[in-house]
Amino acid sequence: MNSEPRADFSRPEILSILPGLWLAMLLGALDQTIVATAMPTIGRELGDVEQLPWVVTAYLLASVAVTPLYGKLADIHGRRIVMLSAIAIFVIGSVACALSPSVPILAVARAFQGAGGGGLISLAQTIIADIVSPRERGRYQVHIASVFAAASLAGPPLGGLLADHVHWSAIFWINIPLGAIAFVFTSERLRNLPKVARPHKLDVAGALLLVFATTPFLLALSWGGVKYAWTSAIVLALFVAAVVFALGFVWRTRTADEPLIPASVLGNQVVKTATVAAGLAMGVFIGLSIVMPVYLEGVAGLTASMSGLALIPLMIGTVIGATTAGRSMARLTNYKRLPMAGMAMAFVACAIIAWRPCDLPFPVLEGVLLVVTIGLGTVLPTATVSIQNAVARHELGAATGASNFFRQIGSALVAAVFGAIVFSASGVAQEVARSEHAALDPASIEALSQAFRHVYIGACILIVIAMAFFAAMEMRPLRSGAEPPPESGH
Repeated sequence: MNSEPRADFSRPEILSILPGLWLAMLLGALDQTIVATAMPTIGRELGDVEQLPWVVTAYLLASVAVTPLYGKLADIHGRRIVMLSAIAIFVIGSVACALSPSVPILAVARAFQGAGGGGLISLAQTIIADIVSPRERGRYQVHIASVFAAASLAGPPLGGLLADHVHWSAIFWINIPLGAIAFVFTSERLRNLPKVARPHKLDVAGALLLVFATTPFLLALSWGGVKYAWTSAIVLALFVAAVVFALGFVWRTRTADEPLIPASVLGNQVVKTATVAAGLAMGVFIGLSIVMPVYLEGVAGLTASMSGLALIPLMIGTVIGATTAGRSMARLTNYKRLPMAGMAMAFVACAIIAWRPCDLPFPVLEGVLLVVTIGLGTVLPTATVSIQNAVARHELGAATGASNFFRQIGSALVAAVFGAIVFSASGVAQEVARSEHAALDPASIEALSQAFRHVYIGACILIVIAMAFFAAMEMRPLRSGAEPPPESGH
């Protein structure tokens, strides 16, 4: 007997569920930003700076690798129990992090924490899809952008404040009360979500193959050009291992009775095109967010703290773009027009910076960056709703988890490419990174400017490719709550 999730939740019911989802998403998003500024303090107090990058890498590896698994588990066992499990794993991992006596143990605890954090965001998106019809869902995607913006803005200063004036472990202890509130709130409010009673089973072999493919790939991206040369034996071996296991995962997907990511999802035209477009657009945004501090400090001459403040328009821009796109989806028949226009705006803005990378006055640069992120911010809400609108309800979890996973992989790849371009600028970027306020000579500034010219040319190319995929995406009418979902993902 099938019990499909209701699509007729009243607005008061929806609003009663959302705060728990916001808090769960905030836990996952905040922990990706709050740790960065506390890292030097953690290294000093635990007496191990050499292995400190593992504190970040371990969380990244675990959180990305488990994202598709959570989607499938939510389709099998229901959203509530899987979300509560993710919150519990995250909180237990946070306690282990706070009590860690050494960096290696902290890294292991961070991996455990990431195994919980990896499900919080995609599960929240799936639950929103359960309670809100596709026609109205775009406006609720704005909440996701706002949560990420809040985490990006509050995380770094909060992490530094707690590490300097309380203790570095406080950045993990604060997850306990927040997680407890999210757990209680979610447990109560999600009781009204009916379980989808369908004959499902978990493809354990496929899940393991995906983890084994993801881990070496992300390690290669994290180490390449930083710890090891891109052409070093270890980085190349990691890429080869990733390819081998990825091929194994593809084989398993084609032969398993019920693969981790259903063939109806992987073969869905909307899922494929929207995921690639969103992955490229978000990759450009994340890549620019990572490398722009080097530009702002090395070329614009800002201090590290000022460069952090200068990135605020990037965060605000994505919220503006997501809000505009999300609210317009229900009103526009051709809901692809706005993100296409947004990406065109971002292309022009990136081209302006590529044309004059070192000559733009700082206020003009900030304005152009705002245009870039407003344009890119229109893509994700439209892509997410389009994907969820194109699959059957019993595949919502798998489709949302898979699209988030592949988008994260694409974003990590773009960010690594942008970083490699910048940090290949004859050691200039490393000089900026080592100094609080690096005084670069004109030749060094020119070298760094040329590196950023190439970054923004690359951004223009990726945006054009994203536009091509988005233009090719089949535009299906957004369903209202009364309309049945498609029976398959094709």
